[in-house]
Amino acid sequence: MSLIGTEIKPFKATAFHAGKFVEVTEATLKGKWSVFFFYPADFTFVCPTELEDLATNYAAFKAIGVEIYGVSTDTHFAHKAWHDTSPAIGKIEYPLVGDPTLTLSRNFDVLIEEAGLADRGTFVVDPDGKIQIVEINAGGVGRNALELLRKVKAAQYVAAHPGEVCPAKWEEGQKTLQPSLDLVGKI
Repeated sequence: MSLIGTEIKPFKATAFHAGKFVEVTEATLKGKWSVFFFYPADFTFVCPTELEDLATNYAAFKAIGVEIYGVSTDTHFAHKAWHDTSPAIGKIEYPLVGDPTLTLSRNFDVLIEEAGLADRGTFVVDPDGKIQIVEINAGGVGRNALELLRKVKAAQYVAAHPGEVCPAKWEEGQKTLQPSLDLVGKI
């Protein structure tokens, strides 16, 4: 079953954020756009490249009102240790959420049960707590923060402009489409 359009399930987790341990729940997300960025594990290979890419582009997400949540099945303690020891991870300013109970990974349907790790899942959640974008990559395929940013901007545009849709490769400021009978077969 697709998670698109579904409301995120209740959860309670601890994150390492801004030098502190903080609680994150579904209520934390209400009223703003959020990205849940699941990755398999701390202290690994592809994961730090993705997380650093998000850190490099974090200000652009914040500028459009989006909070990023990096999530793995590691604990918040492991996130702190990784943040303190890795130059790439040390750049991160967004919350790193621990999911040792596997609740979030199961809620978002990215848990690799036999490994106790999460797939590379990306979820964009709107201010009402509904999932608008889902992307899941194979473990060896890293994601691109700028492409994610483009998709979030498109989702925000569509939410703010009912009756309009964003075509392939749409960038902010470009022309959108208004689906109608007149467009059928003409695109």
